[in-house]
Amino acid sequence: MTTRPPTLSTRGMVSSSHPAASTIGVQVLADGGNAIDATLAMAAMTWLALPGQCGIGGDAFAVVREPDGRVWTVGGSGFGPDGGETDFYTDQGLTSIPLDGPLGVAVPGAPAALAALHANGATRSLSDLWEPAAGSAERGLPCSAKTLQDIREAHLAIALDPDLAAVYLPGGGLPHVGQQLPQNDLARTIRSLASDPADFYLGSFAQKAVSTLRERGAPFSGNEWADGFKVDPEPAIAGTYAGAVVYQTAMPTPGWMVLQQAALCDRVVGYSPWMAAPAIDRLASAARLAFEDRFALCGSDNDEWRTLLLPDTVARSRASLDAKSRRREFSVAGGDTTSIVAVDSDGRAVSFIHSLAFTFGSKITVPGTGVVLNNRFGRGAYLIPGHPNSASPRRKPVHTLNAWIAADTAGALLHVGNTPGGDGQVQWNMQLLSHLLDHGLDPAEAVAAPRFTVYPGSDSDVIGQPAELRCESRIGKSTLSELRSRGHDVTLQGAWDGGGSAQVISLDRERGLLSGAADPRQEGIALGV
Repeated sequence: MTTRPPTLSTRGMVSSSHPAASTIGVQVLADGGNAIDATLAMAAMTWLALPGQCGIGGDAFAVVREPDGRVWTVGGSGFGPDGGETDFYTDQGLTSIPLDGPLGVAVPGAPAALAALHANGATRSLSDLWEPAAGSAERGLPCSAKTLQDIREAHLAIALDPDLAAVYLPGGGLPHVGQQLPQNDLARTIRSLASDPADFYLGSFAQKAVSTLRERGAPFSGNEWADGFKVDPEPAIAGTYAGAVVYQTAMPTPGWMVLQQAALCDRVVGYSPWMAAPAIDRLASAARLAFEDRFALCGSDNDEWRTLLLPDTVARSRASLDAKSRRREFSVAGGDTTSIVAVDSDGRAVSFIHSLAFTFGSKITVPGTGVVLNNRFGRGAYLIPGHPNSASPRRKPVHTLNAWIAADTAGALLHVGNTPGGDGQVQWNMQLLSHLLDHGLDPAEAVAAPRFTVYPGSDSDVIGQPAELRCESRIGKSTLSELRSRGHDVTLQGAWDGGGSAQVISLDRERGLLSGAADPRQEGIALGV
């Protein structure tokens, strides 16, 4: 596998993890749409192009930079069921919420987030922007290698859901790469959702979804589902790194963890050679500290994360890392998510990410709709009484998704990026920022750089597993040996097997050029106009 050079453009650019999504996004820009329009069109196309990774029944978050420098976010993440107290699950003998089936489902936040994004800056109707996806659903988008991999991973569970099996196990067996996978039910749902997003939460779709989940044992009342439509734009949270301002998504996302790592690594990592052992050691140690702090302190309905970014707290944590006095025995699981970035000719930029949590989410559909439901509640909520992230009504489980934009101190756009990958996201996004801001890598070099990951993070199903530092082999033997000598339990991965599918677009203001790239670890592409 080789690294492709970045795509260059002077008018606008998009990048995603699938060519069909990037193609529709760049067409929207070419037709005069803005970056929000392009993002909305790409998001819908990825429902077809990467169905194991995202969908209408999942969650979504975005960071938007306006041409005047203002930065705002939308956060689409729903509550678990109103009857989902911790003891509802523990009384059934469960030690964690099941990842497959109705008990793992949270109210999907993606439709509400997309509707809020549309209402606050789009120039085209949702019906226009989503019709290409609806048409592709009717015809059947060709199965990609990534989708086949996802189907193979989840095929036993897919076979148990008649609607899923009808699409993804045609004739009772695995599809082949290039085989068209028509989804007429989903096409109808996309068109209905485009005309009235509120129906998903307040109308006939909501009634069908809640009835389905209740019949299968999930304690939804319907009220928590209705409240899922309440998504309003919020200011981004922000920190600094290497002289830049980094904007991130707020709770329930772990965007603050990227800002915490940035504060712990600033003026340290950049002073080491690129990808040298001291730099990797500091980045990995900062990530472990962030995961420990999240597990100990943070839930979606408290502000404890803010204390971790206070100067005094950061100073104490930096001192402990400098002294090597904290060797973390905390560990991250991969995730199934996909991300999108877009910049238009006015300088408006969007970083967008959406997910079903794990591959094909809960592996169940709302019958007759084509909508696969997430398993975010099973993935994110703990069954630990009294914990700030324990299962509790009207408490959103902590999230893995986050998105970022970097600007200079005057507010001018520098970079927009993100990556899927579960708890790897907050680590790999920090690595991207270091590549771009500390070392001046271009987007193609940044997304293809050797990757490393502390494992595990704080997903409910991996807490307490032995700590590892997972490293792609391209990091090199001497560096890996030094990392072991620094106390890391290094696990070797294949040269390109670290996970994720990063997207980056950068602005070169001197030349008036945008440059962008999609991670070669997946099938994505950056395109410009």
